[in-house]
Amino acid sequence: MLLFTPVLCSFVHMTRILALFPVFLIFFTSCSREEKNNDLCVFRYNQPNAITSLDPAFARNQSNIWAVDHLYNTLIQLDDSLHLQPCLAKRWEVDTSGKLYRFILDTEIKFHDDPCFKGGKGRTIEAKDVVFSLNRIIDKKVASPGSWIFNGRVDTVKPFVAVNDSTFEVRLLKPFMPFLQLLSMQYCSVVPHEAVEVYGKSFRSHPVGTGPFYLKTWIEGQAMILNKNPDYFEYEGINRLPYVDVVRVSFIGDKKTSFLQLMEGNLDFMSGFDPSMTTELFTADGQLRKQYADKIFCYKAPYLNTEYLGINLNWRESSPLLNRDFRRALNYSIDRKGLLETLRRNIGTPALSSFPPYGLPSFDEEKVKGFAYNPVMARQLLEKSGYLKVPLTERPVLSLYTAKDYSDFCLYVAKQWELLGVRCKVELAESATVREMMRNGKVLFFRGSWLADYPDAENYLTVFYGKNPAPPNYTHFRNTEYDRLYEASLLCKDEYRRFELYHKMEKILIDESPVIFLFYDGITNFTTHKITHYHTNPINLLKVKYIRKKCSAD
Repeated sequence: MLLFTPVLCSFVHMTRILALFPVFLIFFTSCSREEKNNDLCVFRYNQPNAITSLDPAFARNQSNIWAVDHLYNTLIQLDDSLHLQPCLAKRWEVDTSGKLYRFILDTEIKFHDDPCFKGGKGRTIEAKDVVFSLNRIIDKKVASPGSWIFNGRVDTVKPFVAVNDSTFEVRLLKPFMPFLQLLSMQYCSVVPHEAVEVYGKSFRSHPVGTGPFYLKTWIEGQAMILNKNPDYFEYEGINRLPYVDVVRVSFIGDKKTSFLQLMEGNLDFMSGFDPSMTTELFTADGQLRKQYADKIFCYKAPYLNTEYLGINLNWRESSPLLNRDFRRALNYSIDRKGLLETLRRNIGTPALSSFPPYGLPSFDEEKVKGFAYNPVMARQLLEKSGYLKVPLTERPVLSLYTAKDYSDFCLYVAKQWELLGVRCKVELAESATVREMMRNGKVLFFRGSWLADYPDAENYLTVFYGKNPAPPNYTHFRNTEYDRLYEASLLCKDEYRRFELYHKMEKILIDESPVIFLFYDGITNFTTHKITHYHTNPINLLKVKYIRKKCSAD
């Protein structure tokens, strides 16, 4: 049965659609009219979460990050394999100390035309623009949530320097080899001082950047229209980017409703889906069902997010979870492939290596072998831990805390542990409550996830560095050798050697098991058949500048 066609939608669902109908009518009708009358190629996608600011200093969540990426550029960028590529900077170098980074800018790149500039014409970028932009991130008056990327890392006196119009330098307190990946984050987008000075707090809704698109209209919570930047500097071969003329963003909060709009051809792209739709959309082996595949494409790819169960090793009371053999037994007793097949239709990858997920450049499950499903080994370790020596009814019950949205994962593993004689009760609480308990060390056993801030394994391995508080070290893990290797990796300029250090740390995590590894998350995105040249990436950044659309039939 087709649950999401207009004819078979539930009454409640249809009510939601009708409530949104005026917005759809205005939004999609005007879109179609503009495409046909002006021969413009319009790319349309839905953003279920509100965009709160178009100021890069506040590019904290996905909705803001995507919008900022359409409007601005950073010094360097990542390709779909997470390798560093030039952007505003043509080239860069790191001195032998590992503390001085020098960038040579392409000073022919222009900011968007805007009234904040003399004569309304966008000027070319200069090194002082980069200094201004990055200083904003650490300016306490701006209060950027991205200040953490520089705090404790850059020089406290003169961190950012314009040597001349085309040369920019960053000075660090000590080497930090993932620093270039940090600079690719949208927080580090370059903005002109004129726009910030002219618009003040309204800069959030009057963006001026160098990006492939500029803002035409933004009706908050309803629609956003971005027009192609005719002076954009990037090319793909002989073709100037971007390919589409207009980007239109809708803000439909209900993913079932937005999926319906995708199927009707009113949207070109959609990221993710309502979990309740899983069975309806996908076959048992995870393939998109034919009735949908006839109209849309489904793209699956790794996503830099690790799902896990964490253990507070600083817990003051007695618990079998404080026994390493017991923790390892729990890891061996989970059929991770079965979990993904049963609950997620194979969206994601079983966590059969360590904490840093599949999709990172350093990931290597051959060099770092984690926990395959092995009930025999699990039982042996349970016996070694002494847990099975206690009569079943007298064994301690594990209380596993989780938010409701993730209860199915926890119930699945609890059932598997029950088969081996391990008693576990899943305790439900609000997400904010669980996070607060994790932060204050007031929960022993909890479900967690770690989403990459930047695409380097260091961002995951820092979660277990002994000198870090909670967050990020929610498990309160302490290991002298691990800490030594972590500190050495921050200074290691040779990528191959640095990856070796990462792998050694990962093996310690597997051996000590401060967490129970579940799975590495996956991206599931959809486009209509009119969209070509869409490519996924492990940070799920929507790079509209490369997307093409067959617009002649619109």
